[in-house]
Amino acid sequence: MEPIPRLRIMSQQTVLVIDDERDIRELLTITLGRMDLKVDAVGTVAEARQALSERSYDLCFTDMRLPDGSGQEIIELIAAEYDETPVAMITAYGNVDAAVTALKAGAFDFVSKPVDIQMLRRLVRTALKLAEEKRTGGGVGHAAGGSSERLIGDSSAMQQVRNTITKLARNQAPVYIAGESGVGKELVARLIHEQGPRASGPFVPVNCGAIPSELMESEFFGHRKGSFTGAVADKEGLFQAAHGGTLFLDEVAELPLHMQVKLLRAIQEKAVRPIGAREEIAVDVRILSATHKNLAALVDQGQFRQDLFYRINVIELRVPPLRERRGDVPLLAEFVLRQLAAKSGGGTPVRLLPEARQALEDYDFPGNVRELENILERAVAMCDGDRVDASDLMLPQRPPRHGAEAGTPAHGGGHHAQPAYPPTHAPTTTPVAQTPSSELPLDDYISNLERTAIMKALEESRYNKTAAARKLGITFRALRYKLKKLGID
Repeated sequence: MEPIPRLRIMSQQTVLVIDDERDIRELLTITLGRMDLKVDAVGTVAEARQALSERSYDLCFTDMRLPDGSGQEIIELIAAEYDETPVAMITAYGNVDAAVTALKAGAFDFVSKPVDIQMLRRLVRTALKLAEEKRTGGGVGHAAGGSSERLIGDSSAMQQVRNTITKLARNQAPVYIAGESGVGKELVARLIHEQGPRASGPFVPVNCGAIPSELMESEFFGHRKGSFTGAVADKEGLFQAAHGGTLFLDEVAELPLHMQVKLLRAIQEKAVRPIGAREEIAVDVRILSATHKNLAALVDQGQFRQDLFYRINVIELRVPPLRERRGDVPLLAEFVLRQLAAKSGGGTPVRLLPEARQALEDYDFPGNVRELENILERAVAMCDGDRVDASDLMLPQRPPRHGAEAGTPAHGGGHHAQPAYPPTHAPTTTPVAQTPSSELPLDDYISNLERTAIMKALEESRYNKTAAARKLGITFRALRYKLKKLGID
């Protein structure tokens, strides 16, 4: 027998409220009614199941504890059978564990008792926009350029990342983006924002490691004029700047412990108190975070708060390093070369010769996509004509792996190596150590080697740049590029 289709009233959006407290049901009914929404209010799991089977809802609110079950059951039911309906959990004040559990089960957000009416209205507007996008299969993000157009790669790993981004965009749960430096974590965060219901709001990225510790509270939460020496005017914080949109906390592992406590409270209470202010300000912000470090290990070491870790890591998205998707390297390289051509005036992009393409595919890329971009920018400057060969890439030579797997992560401690200058181009002596410091980033180490070689060639040729370029075995144009890049006057 065919199931009876659920009814939808097209003229008015509908909300289902599930709470055994009559006062809460009446408060939500009145508040939502003033937003021109039709409200069905029930008090048990059984009544909720019946209502969901008979009608299609644009939004659902459910209490955590119900006489004949739990709100968690409702969330799991909606996620499994009515996934076009956003559902929010109503939790007791301060019950973070229940909120996190609800978000993991599929709730798009939560609201704490006592209910803040203004926060509730903002949540409802976001949820209804989300519900409309789910029904139509659209989304603001498609107009802004989908992830397939900006996350380059046909590998199964990247297809999975793109699919996950699409799912996460239609949710309001905090997302933790894990991945090595240079894999594109901020791009992933932007795509999650752009493809979701907050796309019309601001996207505010912040590098947590770039803010001095003593300024962090002011930067995140703002301050009032005269609240401390130098506070000559009121200042809006990052949370207020991201109101209605997304706050992306990059390198979140760099937050000092005292700031982690304040950040946790702001996320839980959805409110901030500027320095010098008497009252808190409600903020409607989705939190995305990322770091190249192992955050779970930092929790075990006592360097990152466990409660904050669980609050920002409701859903984890891992972005794979480039060495785990080597087949994507040619596509990425072509994309980068087109961008470089466009920057230099829109001419025909330089093309990779087969041996150069193979060399790139064989390379591990400890710096990931960012390193690929740097290598190709250098190669375009170094090459003769419109073709890049393997020697133009100047790839660092990797030491033997001693049986290590090709896909072994290169987190802090991988061997750095010298650039592979052709023998005829290499300087006869180098007044720097031939083994890099374990504390020195690969790009900096290579730059130091290049600077030393160039300075030696300039000195030997009495600062005749044409002669120095000939001595180094590179073109005059390539030498000029190097001098500018390395800041050599």
